[in-house]
Amino acid sequence: MTDDKDVLRDVWFGRIPTCFTLYQDEITEREAEPYYLLLPRISYLTLVTDKVKKHFQKVMRQEEVSEIWFEYEGTPLKWHYPIGLLFDLHASNTALPWSITVHFKNFPEKDLLHCHSKDVIEAHFMACIKEADALKHKSQVINEMQKKDHKQLWMGLQNDKFEQFWAINRKLMEYPPEDNGFRYIPFRIYQATTERPFIQKLFRPIASGGQLHTLGDLLKDVCPGAITPE
Repeated sequence: MTDDKDVLRDVWFGRIPTCFTLYQDEITEREAEPYYLLLPRISYLTLVTDKVKKHFQKVMRQEEVSEIWFEYEGTPLKWHYPIGLLFDLHASNTALPWSITVHFKNFPEKDLLHCHSKDVIEAHFMACIKEADALKHKSQVINEMQKKDHKQLWMGLQNDKFEQFWAINRKLMEYPPEDNGFRYIPFRIYQATTERPFIQKLFRPIASGGQLHTLGDLLKDVCPGAITPE
């Protein structure tokens, strides 16, 4: 994994051209122009939309401004899902730029978690990292890291610094050859068409007979409907 630096870099720098438009019922002092950004697929909306918030707050009455939230075609966008995942779930078949509506009122309490600061996003991100390492290495790698390593991992993501992030993340992606790979493969298969938001279960990288499992094997096991017989 760590040898495929060109692939890792291409994934890291994946971008989605996006047009942010203020919701028509928001009260403004003058017309709100749309705002355009290239959103990084691997980040979170609430990490990269400070410019969007400032842009629209300039035309709004301050008494009308509360917690910002986003929606696409009537669906509130979950801030704790990566941006690329949100796009793939809700808008992958639409023309670009991706059109997102911005709200400052009527926060959808039943659909979204509150996110009052970037500390909340950091806590969520680190919880996901720790869960994955528990599956891969029995938490040995993440527990052996110092607090500054955790912070560097987070700051690399927050500031979109590829080298800063991967200097630490590579440790989480490596395993001693004698261990024959990770204990389990941490994965989630998200679904847009069912009430169950995602599938997640234990899955070993190597079968009992010693052969390596493939992505196809995983899908056949946990989501057989996604694989055609041929």
